[in-house]
Amino acid sequence: SAEEEPRQKVMPSAARVLAQNRIPEERVSGTGPGDRVLKEDALRAAAGQQPKPSREERPRPTPAPAAEKQTAAGEHRVPMPLLRRTIATRLLEATQNMAMVTTFNEADMAEVKKLRADFGHDFSRVHEVRLGFMSFFVKAVVAGLAEYPLVNARIDGDDIVYHDYCDIGVAIGGGKGLVVPVLRNAQTLSFAEIERKIADFGQRAKDNTLSPDELRGGTFTISNGGVYGSMLSTPIVNPPQSAILGLHAIKDRPVAVNGEIIIRPVMYLALSYDHRIIDGREAVSFLKSIKERIEQPHKLLLGI
Repeated sequence: SAEEEPRQKVMPSAARVLAQNRIPEERVSGTGPGDRVLKEDALRAAAGQQPKPSREERPRPTPAPAAEKQTAAGEHRVPMPLLRRTIATRLLEATQNMAMVTTFNEADMAEVKKLRADFGHDFSRVHEVRLGFMSFFVKAVVAGLAEYPLVNARIDGDDIVYHDYCDIGVAIGGGKGLVVPVLRNAQTLSFAEIERKIADFGQRAKDNTLSPDELRGGTFTISNGGVYGSMLSTPIVNPPQSAILGLHAIKDRPVAVNGEIIIRPVMYLALSYDHRIIDGREAVSFLKSIKERIEQPHKLLLGI
């Protein structure tokens, strides 16, 4: 009998995308070395796009006419860095494979600012690390995830996978772009331990010395665009996670308190979530729990 034609090589990341979208491997043309099916091939197939020709099939570019060269004056082309390509692929995957929604709220930061002003010096002296805002939000997120475990879960095929731990990704601007190192088992960490780890992540992100293992996994992410002055944004969920919390700049704003208009330091909060797994009521309630704990930080200190 005739020998069977060998099956094309499918990379593991591509196989996962094909399985999630129930696309047979034989329907996808590979563009990688040796006609391997890459993740981008699988994403294009899921989006219904035609695959790019493989390197062997790609025609040589024809020289542009002189007139076109003149109109392109002042431009230059550089290869996209690997980190940027990876980020682009993951963001595209998130927007194509999720029913993403964003809900908003605001938090009065006065009590947290007062706590930092009153005890920040002593905290730094005892723990040898600065008391920032992020530890308060990590603590609030951990408490909220315990109340609303679906926000900490993920979809795997037709199953929901619940996580009995909180691995919190913290988005940090590094030397080569945005990175998201993970605070493992954040539910076990103290304020000081959280601040030390974030400070260490920040320094090593600038030095480009974070290890790949420190960037993998995570069950939930916090992104703080406020450090760059962002007033409001709709953060994109980091798959396979189901939600991300966006923090923003603290600004003095007029607020009605007990019938009077007063000026308070306010931060807008944004929660983007996958509506396939998280209902609106659960998402809104989770974000409201963050707001309440930030506005009453003694709840975090008492573990309530």
